[in-house]
Amino acid sequence: MAMKKATDVFHDWALNGRDKGMEKGHSSAVREMLDFVFDKSESRDDKYSAIDVGCGNGWVVRLFKRHNLCKSAEGIDGAKAMIEKAKQIDPAGNYNLCTLPGYVPGQKFDILHSMEFMYYLEDPISMLKEFYNDWVEENGWVVIGVDHYRENEDSLRWPEQVGVNMTTLSKQQWIDAWQNAGFTNISSWQAGEKSATLVIAGQRVSS
Repeated sequence: MAMKKATDVFHDWALNGRDKGMEKGHSSAVREMLDFVFDKSESRDDKYSAIDVGCGNGWVVRLFKRHNLCKSAEGIDGAKAMIEKAKQIDPAGNYNLCTLPGYVPGQKFDILHSMEFMYYLEDPISMLKEFYNDWVEENGWVVIGVDHYRENEDSLRWPEQVGVNMTTLSKQQWIDAWQNAGFTNISSWQAGEKSATLVIAGQRVSS
């Protein structure tokens, strides 16, 4: 079976209304991820900027915008129909169509969030390094969730089932990648109702 681009698959899913199912299925894990970074911000009582990478219909961006310390939030996605749907739901929001790698934002952010995006990249390890160097402010946080990893045996069938290439790393390979990218204060845990989501969070702290 010929493999398709992930952005084409998610474009079609948005047209078919499957974005709502993704939002519902990921909401429990994402809430844990957001609680983590919200706690970090609230402990400092600092206003923050945020970006959601692979934002889909923009539901996480809208959760950021409801938080009292969020001064700005935006989302990016490579699926055209997802961005169009995000703008329909939230016309005043900031949602942009772009693909990674190859895009560098015009500003750095205090919080970078991403759920179920990284393993669609051919080289997610290099992308983590780009996040560290070009996307995140000093003392900023990156929190990423992935459901496709070596120890999650059910997920190992997904590339064939979905027809999309996925980069399969182990938990330790993900953690090592964060350390090699330069992140410190790294935390990892299993999140979501079935604890299937591997979440890793790290901070960009200047040396």
